[in-house]
Amino acid sequence: MSGAAEVAVLRLSAFALDGEGGNPAGVVLDARELSEQDMLAVAGDVGYSETVFVIDGPPVAGRRHYAVRYFSPLAEVPFCGHATVALGAALGSALGAGDLALDTAAGPVSLSTGQHPSGRWWTRLTSIAARQQPVDPAALRQALDCFDWSPDVLDPGLPPVLSYAGAWHLILGLAERRTLETMSYDFAALQGLCAEQGWTTVSLVFQLSPVEHLARNPFPAGGVVEDPATGAAAAAYGSYLAALGVVRPPARLRIEQGAQIGRPSELIVELQAGVASVAVTGTVISID
Repeated sequence: MSGAAEVAVLRLSAFALDGEGGNPAGVVLDARELSEQDMLAVAGDVGYSETVFVIDGPPVAGRRHYAVRYFSPLAEVPFCGHATVALGAALGSALGAGDLALDTAAGPVSLSTGQHPSGRWWTRLTSIAARQQPVDPAALRQALDCFDWSPDVLDPGLPPVLSYAGAWHLILGLAERRTLETMSYDFAALQGLCAEQGWTTVSLVFQLSPVEHLARNPFPAGGVVEDPATGAAAAAYGSYLAALGVVRPPARLRIEQGAQIGRPSELIVELQAGVASVAVTGTVISID
């Protein structure tokens, strides 16, 4: 096995906005014969931030429970929201609309799939239980240094935190929209820090209103400068907002991401009272 040329890979974009943009993902519906090294090679050849592999595929009529693994071009990751949303659309297309269950390295994830009147597929993923923990002050200082920022750029109403909904994300709420729009960073320095701290992305956010948010997600841990739509981070962020009291479940949030890199994306986050899991919904389009 020598890469993507020998493996059937679907190329789909999750969290598309008005039929455009979104975050590209590779989807391999039958990875039974692939080793870990093979999957890493396929992900590298595909070149997207993540490719998802159904390790007990292919999809079979009447079977709606599958085991999956996720790989970036550099390494395996425990969970990836946008690749899961893309996979949901692929499985829905193969098996029909309805509920699905996935076994991931991060834990069980449930999906619902369906079609818009346009014919485009949508997927709603329900994350594993989300949680937060404090950020080490020294690590926070190093992160800010990677962006050449002082603590003054941070929104005091959205204090820095580590949040988890399948992967750990450092969340930095920004006081000014311009800071988000003009973001740049030292790739190598942040890549090293993320590896050291076990962060999947740094989630940079600006609050338009309690239910409308802008986000950008540097992803140097996966060898990608910026993710245009990050489902796992959206779930982690929604849980954080509820824990902080910015929103009170049940609540529905809308996150825009990716416009600054030419891939406008929309993520819908739903929170239920007394439930630690978070639902994230996105529309999926094919990449020609």
